[in-house]
Amino acid sequence: MQPTGQIPPQPWMAQPETQKVMAAFKDAGVEARFIGGCVRDSILKRPVRDIDIATPEPPERVMEILQAAGIHMIPTGLAHGTVTAVIGHEHFEITTLRIDVKTDGRRAEVAFTDDWTKDAARRDFTINAMSCDLDGNVYDPYEGLKDLGNGYIRFVGTAKKRIEEDVLRLLRFFRFLAEYGKYPVNAEALQACYDMAPRLVDLSGERVRGELFRILTAPNPATTITKMRGERALQYVLPEAGDVGRLRALAWLLERGIKISGIDFDPVRRLAALLDPDLQPDQVSALAERLKFSNKERKHLLGMTQAEPVLQADISDAELRQACFKFGSSLVIDRALLAWAGDVALTAHLAPERTAAWLRLIETARDWPGAEFPLRGRDVMALGINHGQRVGELLALVQIWWLEEDFSPDFDACMDKLKELAKLSR
Repeated sequence: MQPTGQIPPQPWMAQPETQKVMAAFKDAGVEARFIGGCVRDSILKRPVRDIDIATPEPPERVMEILQAAGIHMIPTGLAHGTVTAVIGHEHFEITTLRIDVKTDGRRAEVAFTDDWTKDAARRDFTINAMSCDLDGNVYDPYEGLKDLGNGYIRFVGTAKKRIEEDVLRLLRFFRFLAEYGKYPVNAEALQACYDMAPRLVDLSGERVRGELFRILTAPNPATTITKMRGERALQYVLPEAGDVGRLRALAWLLERGIKISGIDFDPVRRLAALLDPDLQPDQVSALAERLKFSNKERKHLLGMTQAEPVLQADISDAELRQACFKFGSSLVIDRALLAWAGDVALTAHLAPERTAAWLRLIETARDWPGAEFPLRGRDVMALGINHGQRVGELLALVQIWWLEEDFSPDFDACMDKLKELAKLSR
């Protein structure tokens, strides 16, 4: 295979850790190339997250080469030919060229090869089948460069066969469509996705969650989600989805509408925007369980889909501070963004004063310093009230008054109110 293009020197290629790994192979007289995402994203001048390397040498030989160079390694997947080299904080996944011997839609048995073209033939998409050497020479057996330039997401070989080998590739197709694709979409790929969609139920929740989150954090996720619905894929991975209008508006607000410092592109928030607003808490919990959410993610999603707090653009500052105290500023911001997006979904061109009101609400919640209720249970008990339920009731009554007074009463004022309420209740 001869190179068909060249990328200019990249910072990640020049960094000492990368140079050390590649020098180890060169000193051993062994060919090694960068493969997949780092090549693809370098061509597009996008940030490179992971540096993956491929070589014709079997994993045992790779470990010998790394050991001789004094590089720490982890045998992360020897059966599939993968060794991870670790230098400082950098990790390099090094995989032996391979071909699939047997697949069942989830796992594959592989055999090693020294043929770069055969290894490329087992990869999912043409834009992921490119490799390059340390000089930037690009090897492109399936016209990935052309497809990348056109935003054309195309399976290597026959689309249906690729998905049959690994059903996750169906979701990966939509993820790459969201991140790299343009329209119109490859018709063969869409037909294969439609035909194979029922097989998505075979995937683990973790794998579905990973791809779904990547789709949701793409610049324009609603277009891809709509396409997934049209090809039956969405109903098998997220039957709880509602109309995409709120998701579209939320993505637009944060991507191209109004930049708000300190607000990130949270996939859980975007998922909440996509869900049917009539879902009950037990249905949301079941979704989180199915997709193997962490406890933090589950709590976050439940908070954004519960009945309160109800936020309107014209909420007063005092009401907003009370909501921040009761529910936390972070949740208030999430709920405000969702409400704002719902507003935009219904009325595409909001009046400038309404947009300013939503923005003020979010910025006020973001900048709220917080407040701490001055009293504790021990303060009630100091008055000779020891019954646990009564202690809680009195504290709650004083706190309601404190909130209505906009957090201004200090400890002494709260104690006076407590004594007044305690006396009235005797």
